[in-house]
Amino acid sequence: QVQLVESGGGLVQAGGSLRLSCAASRRSISNYVMGWFRQAPGKEREFVGYISWTGGSTYYADSVKGRFTISRDNAKNAGYLQMNSLKPEDTAVYFCAVRGAPYGSSRVSGYDYWGQGTQVIVSS
Repeated sequence: QVQLVESGGGLVQAGGSLRLSCAASRRSISNYVMGWFRQAPGKEREFVGYISWTGGSTYYADSVKGRFTISRDNAKNAGYLQMNSLKPEDTAVYFCAVRGAPYGSSRVSGYDYWGQGTQVIVSS
């Protein structure tokens, strides 16, 4: 079983940046795809992006493409979500998740383990 813990959330002004971290424990995630999702109040959890096992490929939702960057460091058993040019509509709880498959997924049901989430609030 994999345990995931997100950190780095907080309050930021529109146009600012935040870097979220996702630390894994109990098992190496080097053979897991890592995804990031977010959930705003009263809305369903939505896909943000994912990164392949090696970090060689990434895929993003259109809403964050060009502003967000996902990376990972398998030696540290961790992943990251760099968020730039933040907008008020990016306000949400952000979750990292991993799936034990060789390809990514944009579906919530496609992931096996989830973190507890970290709150991001973007003020206008």
